Amino acid sequence: MDTIVRYIDELMEKSTPDRPIWNIEKILQGIKSKWNYIDGCMIKAILEMYSITGDKKYFEFADNFIDHKVMEDGSIDGYSVEELNIDNVNAGKTLFELYDLTGKEKYRKAIDLVYSQIGQMPRTKEGNFWHKNIYPNQVWLDGLYMCQPFYMEYETRFNNKKNYDDIFNQFFNVNRLMRDSETGLYYHAYDSSRQMFWCDTVTGLSQNFWLRALGWYSMALLDTLDKCDPSVGEPYERLKSIFVDLMDSLLKYQDESGMWYQVVNLGNMEKNYLETSGSSILAYALLKGVRLGFLPESYTEYGLKAFNGICDKYLTTDEDGSLHLDGICLVAGLGGKQMRSGTFDYYMSEPVVKDDAKGVGPFLLAYTEVLRLKK
Repeated sequence: MDTIVRYIDELMEKSTPDRPIWNIEKILQGIKSKWNYIDGCMIKAILEMYSITGDKKYFEFADNFIDHKVMEDGSIDGYSVEELNIDNVNAGKTLFELYDLTGKEKYRKAIDLVYSQIGQMPRTKEGNFWHKNIYPNQVWLDGLYMCQPFYMEYETRFNNKKNYDDIFNQFFNVNRLMRDSETGLYYHAYDSSRQMFWCDTVTGLSQNFWLRALGWYSMALLDTLDKCDPSVGEPYERLKSIFVDLMDSLLKYQDESGMWYQVVNLGNMEKNYLETSGSSILAYALLKGVRLGFLPESYTEYGLKAFNGICDKYLTTDEDGSLHLDGICLVAGLGGKQMRSGTFDYYMSEPVVKDDAKGVGPFLLAYTEVLRLKK
């Protein structure tokens, strides 16, 4: 466990707000890191480390990082509401915690700015937010994690729960439209217009079950429930049962190593590999799900098996003693300029990297749940 703390310390020491070492996409592009979901994942995890350990270095790092991006009037460097990109809501989750910890009024203003995007997001005919303005009529599982926990926390804290029904209905639509009844798994994306080349013209669904998307969705369910007032009753219980069903469905595909495959249900296919980011998210979801009382105590074993499996396979040490987390799919999506098709071969073609926050952030979140168990 000391190894993991040393690894996180190394990443923080090598990172600045403009050039965090864990944002591999920006490093490869050679550009400054602005407001994005990747850094949001990492800072959220670092704040969780502060919450569980009480060590000020985590709080100070997170506050310095976000403070650098948020101006005194609440505007955010590199963030534009008009872009209507659901991914950009994710980093807003850090603002609630930092506002509580610091009382900085600019964080409260920035929360309102991010929330204003939610009111402007275009929607599918079923009522779900588009994933991005550049992906019209499309719902991606990833997007529920990027937005809904923030949306729920805002409604609970600042808006008298006025839009609870909207949040619940977006999840219920995904459950109705994107869940495969045979496996209990969810397809990566849905095109309400049935126009995209990657979708089934009858169902609107993409072709495969991508691990990280399923992970984001499981976290979306869990973290939204965590920010919700349970006294609303029936919709809360229904959302909880959707989460439990998803965890049970995913456990059928857990490898003996404790991890899951990049394309979840095709573990026997050549080229398929055990992937770190999605496995880390599921370790977190299982352990936190037990802690919140949504899952039976016995599921702790599956969460720990996943976490330990990742450490055994992918937490490595270089000759110079520096640590790395390997086995992370850099990115995967559908359509766009790259004409991503969502086939099995497509998911195998995306780069696998070390130390990217899409893996490190969830890994660290899972670690905080392991620490809570020890307490």
